[in-house]
Amino acid sequence: MSRVGKLPIPVPSKVKVDLVDQTVRIEGPRGKLHCRVPAGIRVAVDDGHVRVAREADDRRARSLHGLTQRLISNMMQGVSEGYTRVLEIVGVGYRAEAKGQALQLSLGYSHPILFQLPPGIQAKVERQTIITLEGIDRQLLGETAATIRRLRPPEPYKGKGIKYADEVLRRKAGKAAGAAGGK
Repeated sequence: MSRVGKLPIPVPSKVKVDLVDQTVRIEGPRGKLHCRVPAGIRVAVDDGHVRVAREADDRRARSLHGLTQRLISNMMQGVSEGYTRVLEIVGVGYRAEAKGQALQLSLGYSHPILFQLPPGIQAKVERQTIITLEGIDRQLLGETAATIRRLRPPEPYKGKGIKYADEVLRRKAGKAAGAAGGK
């Protein structure tokens, strides 16, 4: 039995869970999300908890058991509390500006980049170098943050670029460090 899959998911107050034709629909104060349950996985709602079980014990069902439980748990947290992801911009002249449902980024290229945010994701920019993304869908939020980071990934020598706030970069020594070695 999956250790993660067998954990019951508590349903917070103000959150409504519906099961319709292998689809879990969750509605909360921040919005609505839905997820299709794969074949071979059974979802039940009882006395304030959602329970996920598998019908068979084959490899596919075992692999999807914990995944389905975690996806439903993430949706539950998303519609009740939401998710945030913080990006930092490092570099002279690198900056960001929020313009409605888009971000205008100056990242050292010859032109500014206008990044259109997907529906359901909001962005706030602080001090022109800190971007805070918010949303209820954890997967969409992570994909959006990764796409923004991919516009100018941090380089290992000076650390210039876009990085996650909690990311630790491995820095490399430059040419001067090799010359100081004696050869």
